[in-house]
Amino acid sequence: MIFFKISAFFFSYFSVTAIYVIFMPKMLQMVGYSTMQIGMVFALAPLMRFIVPFAFLKHIELTKKVFHIALIAILFGAILFYLTIENFYLFMIPNMIIGAAAGLILPYIETYAMEHLGKKRFGRSRLYGSLGFMLLGIVLARELDSYVIGLNFYIVFVFIMLIFGLAITQKNEDFRHKTKNDNDEKFELKKVAYLWVSLFFMQISFGTFYNFFTIYETDRGVSLEMVSYLWAFGVICEIVFFYFQAPLLKLNLLKILKFSVFVTIIRWLLLFFFPESLTISFIAQSFHAVSFALHHTVAISFLYTVYQNRKLAAQFYYGFSFGLGGFVGALLAGYFYGDYLYLYASVMALLSFIALFKVDSTLLKQNP
Repeated sequence: MIFFKISAFFFSYFSVTAIYVIFMPKMLQMVGYSTMQIGMVFALAPLMRFIVPFAFLKHIELTKKVFHIALIAILFGAILFYLTIENFYLFMIPNMIIGAAAGLILPYIETYAMEHLGKKRFGRSRLYGSLGFMLLGIVLARELDSYVIGLNFYIVFVFIMLIFGLAITQKNEDFRHKTKNDNDEKFELKKVAYLWVSLFFMQISFGTFYNFFTIYETDRGVSLEMVSYLWAFGVICEIVFFYFQAPLLKLNLLKILKFSVFVTIIRWLLLFFFPESLTISFIAQSFHAVSFALHHTVAISFLYTVYQNRKLAAQFYYGFSFGLGGFVGALLAGYFYGDYLYLYASVMALLSFIALFKVDSTLLKQNP
């Protein structure tokens, strides 16, 4: 039953993410936002994801109660979307609320899932999130005649996510016993400083994808429905990889990370050199299996090996990568939007790749 609940939560959470990532930029374009304004809006949530983990170093613990508050906060933010979307400045408020809440929800639930399901079943549970992302991408592309329809889909799946989030924790399971040594360890970012640097630049490169891929493709004559198929194809590849990736986690994690970042460099270069080729776009999307699914799981596994405090490690993972990296990536993507967007993205991924060569691989041996 716990596998079902966690899988259903992932399904609803990433359905919400799909609406936000794939369609919100287009929805804001419908309202009349400029690309720079869209970049600024999408920089706010990542910024909050970066800031929030620092409060948990000494002052707060990521508990079930905090998790519940974060779920309610996202629902409140979804309601505010209706009231503020036509005002650029007011619309920043719900985006900040949702960013802060998301910086708590996913670290909690992924740590919970890893503890209760193990690496193999975690990947198979997490693929239901990819399935939700894909299905919403396909369905909403056919229904999105106005931004209100997008907001309706968003709030419905936020409510479903809230229900399953509460269901998972209804028996007062907080899994502190699994991490009883959390507070015995002094959490030091410098322990794997270059890994954090790599995660930061990797997510900067993804700012071009998460925030502007839909606009980039539609501006080059691809229909919104076909763009949804591009997103869906990438997610299908991701799902397959999530299901079969477990054996790879037994290999050298640092080498696997390097491989995944290198593939990401190639992915962005393909989009730069062949911007109007639908075939190349599908090929580039197939790389999502490695540049996201594999990279994500391996990065989490690496950090869980290095740090005893896994919940805090997960928070900082999302804070530094999807948070700070996403903040900078969204702003720069809005600034660089144009023909050279994915050349810039490939340079950011290259910096991520270079940083990995400075990571101390002996840490994996010291912390089996």
